Amino acid sequence: MRRLTRVHAPFPLKAPGAGRLRLALTLVLALIAALVALPGSASAASTICSSQTGTNGGNYYQMWTNGTGSACMTLNSGTSYSTSWSGVGDFVDGVGWNPGSNNTVNFSSSLNASGGTTLVSLYGWSTSPLVEYYIEENYSGSPNTAGTYMGQVTSDGGTYNIYEHQQVNQPSIQGTATFEQYLAIRTSPVSSGTITTQNFINAWASHGMNLGTLNYQILATESWGGGSGNDSVTVNSGSGSGGGTGGGGGSGSCTATLSAGSQGSNWYSLNVAVTGSSTWTVTMNLVAPAVVYSTSNVSATWPSQYVMVAKPNGNGNNFSVTISPNGQWTWPSVSCST
Repeated sequence: MRRLTRVHAPFPLKAPGAGRLRLALTLVLALIAALVALPGSASAASTICSSQTGTNGGNYYQMWTNGTGSACMTLNSGTSYSTSWSGVGDFVDGVGWNPGSNNTVNFSSSLNASGGTTLVSLYGWSTSPLVEYYIEENYSGSPNTAGTYMGQVTSDGGTYNIYEHQQVNQPSIQGTATFEQYLAIRTSPVSSGTITTQNFINAWASHGMNLGTLNYQILATESWGGGSGNDSVTVNSGSGSGGGTGGGGGSGSCTATLSAGSQGSNWYSLNVAVTGSSTWTVTMNLVAPAVVYSTSNVSATWPSQYVMVAKPNGNGNNFSVTISPNGQWTWPSVSCST
């Protein structure tokens, strides 16, 4: 609660009633202070200049800095933040979700940076396997292209270069570890747009780059190399489902939903129901080393060992798949497009 500071200053000659006047004034000021502190009143945005995580307005946020230079994040709302930095060695901040998902994400950003490299990305981690991933949308300087170039994917009006990079004995959400980085770098940066997350999960998986169970996911600002600058970011999430954990997903005007079928000691089946269209394409991403053993009532192809693409074969909108888990019983994720 806001407290008034009593100023001890000499008064002139005390007039009759002056004490009552000062008492009345004190009561009025106390009433004003109480009204200001009432719940629901406007409050200043929260500024964070050290490493921490938490929730704000129902959304997850993160601020991480390696402690060199200065970097401060201001939480304007649960879906909006701004950052300023100078001479920083490396920092990552942003707002989003914990856990993350394959939801489509809409964002807008303004970026003003000089020196070093700055990225505005959909950023997150998965476990089993442990993976750090970036979908890089806006950037200043040279984006990180370390590792092996795996190809390209086209999504949301842009073309992205895909890289895979191994980090050896580096900090992670599980402490110091060796893990993979999956990168999708837009060839022409944009300040706003849509990120169809499932498209990138599919593209990575088509190269054997599979995500596991999603941990946190943020629309992040990251800068390294001693530069300075500021930015402002707003983000919101659309439809989808948990990547790498089963469920259902869709884009356009169709949705694919999974439900359990039968199960044996070394296999299980899933039923897939498609709604919203009779001309659809369902993409199923398995968690390695699980593979599809057989399908029923659908026309299926395999772009890679852990990705199946299904289309109708004239027998309706329901089909089934039988999966050999090979020790991995996590359900695959699915997406639907028309």
